[in-house]
Amino acid sequence: MNTDLQDFSHKRYNILTGEWVLVSPHRAKRPWQGQNEATSNEIRPAHDPTCYLCAGNTRINGEINPDYKNAFVFTNDFAALQKDSKTFKINDGLLQAQSETGICKVICFSPDHSKSLADMAIESIQKVVETWQYEYENIGKNEGINYVQIFENKGAVMGCSNPHPHGQIWSQSTLPNEVDKKDKHQQVYFNKNKTSLLGDYLQQELEKQERIIFENDSFVVLIPFWAVWPFEAMIVPKKHQKDILCMNGEEASLFAEAISVLTKAYDALFNTSFPYSSGIHQAPTNNEDNSHWHWHMSFYPPLLRSATVKKFMVGYEMFGSPQRDITAEIATQRLKELT
Repeated sequence: MNTDLQDFSHKRYNILTGEWVLVSPHRAKRPWQGQNEATSNEIRPAHDPTCYLCAGNTRINGEINPDYKNAFVFTNDFAALQKDSKTFKINDGLLQAQSETGICKVICFSPDHSKSLADMAIESIQKVVETWQYEYENIGKNEGINYVQIFENKGAVMGCSNPHPHGQIWSQSTLPNEVDKKDKHQQVYFNKNKTSLLGDYLQQELEKQERIIFENDSFVVLIPFWAVWPFEAMIVPKKHQKDILCMNGEEASLFAEAISVLTKAYDALFNTSFPYSSGIHQAPTNNEDNSHWHWHMSFYPPLLRSATVKKFMVGYEMFGSPQRDITAEIATQRLKELT
């Protein structure tokens, strides 16, 4: 391991977005005098009669959820994107705007209100993965839908309004900012090298073994070299696959195993139900080749020193660039010990 990266301030380059993160490993040694909060030890029931996501309960729009046994998907009752939004464009000097349409759905991972992905069996997580595949394919077939974003916000600190295990799927006509950056950087690399950017990066990580948390026959769980959040992680398929539809049944099971291992390690790290935002970045559904894409799933957790001490993006991070204290290598060691 390069000791300079563990002792001195430096910048690391994100090959997927073209952005830099400032790393300050020496600051991790400073005493903490910031905010501490009480840890929630709430024990939730398997079924909550007041939860609008539980099986058999009535949602806010009056619809009754079926008695579902695995993953359950419905159109978001408070969708951020409108499917039939009026088409318009504003180009008034420096004032620019245009209409955006899309479809938003909610996916309940389990009928058990008390569980998270970390508590679910691998077989149950695979059902979620297969549902992601189905929705990605079928939503993407809609005219005017050119990108499908699958994501989860876990925990109240991440803005999750309901503790029932669930995620969301937002789809739209244009590429979101983060996806657009990754699309362009992967395309440039692929055009030049005729290989996958993440595939080549993964080979280098596997050789060094400095940031690998876990791997199985098809997937690698690692903390990327350029990680911003303290315990940020990424799940990457070893094969060059442009989207999740490229997975067969066995690979879907191994992907579910990777999710299980990582989320369990997260919960064990600070002995709490670990909050995070996670999302899958994959090829657009715009009927183009998109061979340059190598899909991956990222996890952005805010916890820093304990279950009650969070990382905030403030000050320099808001006005300059992202910054972290604990290095990716040290974070990897701590998570790897818990797998």
